[in-house]
Order: sequence, then C-alpha cells, then structure tokens
Amino acid sequence: MTARLSLPLFPPADVRPTRDQRRAAAAERLLSALENLVRRHRALALDGEYDGLHAELIAAEVAHELAVTRSALQRHPAVPPPR
Repeated sequence: MTARLSLPLFPPADVRPTRDQRRAAAAERLLSALENLVRRHRALALDGEYDGLHAELIAAEVAHELAVTRSALQRHPAVPPPR
C-alpha cells in the first residue's frame, strides 16, 4: 500500500513545482504514510503472541518512511532568506 502523492511524478516540462511545493509534498507524503501505517498496525494488534515482532515491523517501516522523506528534503533544501 503506498501513500498518495499530491504532485504528479512527471509534471509537464513547462509546469515545474517550486522548491517549497516539493518540500510540502514530501512532508505530506510522510504524514500520509505514517497515518496508513498506524491504521494497518492497529488492525493487526489483536494477537499478543507476536508483539515483539510487531514492534520491530513498525519500527522498520517508520525508519524507512523517515529515510525516504529525509532524502527528498535533501534533494530540495530550504533556501535561507536573504540578509
């Protein structure tokens, strides 16, 4: 299950999202992915036998989502305001 992106993957050549729009899209994607992760895992949290494994799976998914977002934000760093 993947999160819905607000920006098209391949926008038309004459319509390029701004740096701020790309950063906002990365943040929106992270939040959507984390909401989906919480929803999925709450549905699975019925069986106490595999709690340790379940916690490891959640931690791995969160780490993955953070790495994807960090990578996207590093590709489009914030520009400091002029002095």
